[in-house]
Amino acid sequence: MQLINLKYFSKGKRSKVYTAFYKNKKVIVKYSNRALIEASWLKFLKKLDFTPKLIFADKNMLIYEFIEGITIAEYLKNKNSKPIIKQILRQCYELDKLKINKKELTNPYKHILIKDKKAKMIDFERCYKTKFPKNVTQFSEFLMRKKLVNRNNLIKSLKEYKKQQTKKHFDNILALI
Repeated sequence: MQLINLKYFSKGKRSKVYTAFYKNKKVIVKYSNRALIEASWLKFLKKLDFTPKLIFADKNMLIYEFIEGITIAEYLKNKNSKPIIKQILRQCYELDKLKINKKELTNPYKHILIKDKKAKMIDFERCYKTKFPKNVTQFSEFLMRKKLVNRNNLIKSLKEYKKQQTKKHFDNILALI
């Protein structure tokens, strides 16, 4: 595998991240002892349009498409962020329906990138299957903490959603955004 122009990009809690070019496309090269775990999640979630495309993985290295964009924190400074917030909540709901908990969505600063009014999620190394996923509720907690939604209105709908993760209860949450 020929990587061209490997450059340091950032450091995570469990990884070192670089950018490079592979077959003339910019990629992320992530060195982590959890590379195979994240690769398995990216393979499983590849049908979703908000995850990066996996290119290669082995025991300690993961290569996936580079996601251009700005962080969710930067984007939320935009006056019209409601469409993106709703889009991300729909993504969270897709994960909830699959019974997957992503984690990191109460502090998604580095985990959601936006470009051309499309949100993408990265860093799936801590995902796990569960009967009770919390993606919608975790991201909603983030929104309430940032004062982007009315906490009093949203709490009741989130409690209902937590009891039963139905489309109806999810739509009630979306209606409050």
